Amino acid sequence: MTEFKQFHSGDETSLVFHSQSQIYFCQCDAKHTLSFFELLRILSDAAVEDYNQRGMSWKMLWDHGYLILLSRQSFHFHKMPQANQKITIRTWEEKPQVLQFVRAYEITDTETGELLVSGLSNWLLVCAHTHRILRLKDFTLRPDSILQTEYKYLEPSKISVPENVSLLCERTIWYSDIDGNGHTNNARYGAFVIDSLPDEYQKKTFSDFKINYSKEAVLGHKIQIYGAFDDNAKKITIIGKQDENICFEAELYWN
Repeated sequence: MTEFKQFHSGDETSLVFHSQSQIYFCQCDAKHTLSFFELLRILSDAAVEDYNQRGMSWKMLWDHGYLILLSRQSFHFHKMPQANQKITIRTWEEKPQVLQFVRAYEITDTETGELLVSGLSNWLLVCAHTHRILRLKDFTLRPDSILQTEYKYLEPSKISVPENVSLLCERTIWYSDIDGNGHTNNARYGAFVIDSLPDEYQKKTFSDFKINYSKEAVLGHKIQIYGAFDDNAKKITIIGKQDENICFEAELYWN
């Protein structure tokens, strides 16, 4: 019987969380590779579990008046995980920026050690009741990480909106999209992005994926999803709007 383990390595200022699991058939897309929705979900779950096992559950943070909200993410796909593959997720906090926490991710093949996915994300500290952005130096529930890892791929950053975007579809936010924070779970946007693409682009093998979160979408809202396709640069830009307000922005690249 396969045994999956979770554990930390390093000291309190350089902790790395390790989580072993398997990619199941239901987590994969039509190409039998891990879907964007499931990729974002399992990495978000790993980040949450890292904090849980360090005594900082969602409830504990809420009781102290905090929410930690995802702002930006960027991933490089060395080789997308496949159905039935046993994987190890490694995630750790990097030295924080002035206004944002930084978290790194790696997904490897547990049996061979092959690196499959590399990623970085930025997170905002906000007041649980007003959603006002708070100063990171006031967050004293754990010591800041001192880790600063060299990252060779596209980092989370501003995404420019092209002039030639066209409406791809409109999507209603349903009950199953909402999480315990009362708005659309960040992982659901991975499904929104892929579902909006024309068929010929859905079939491409992507090398990089960036997504930025701007305005929270809540139950009953409708998101208009726009896209621009640059075949010369092998790049897709996706913009999700609620009326005139940008909800999320994403970029996808293929080889």
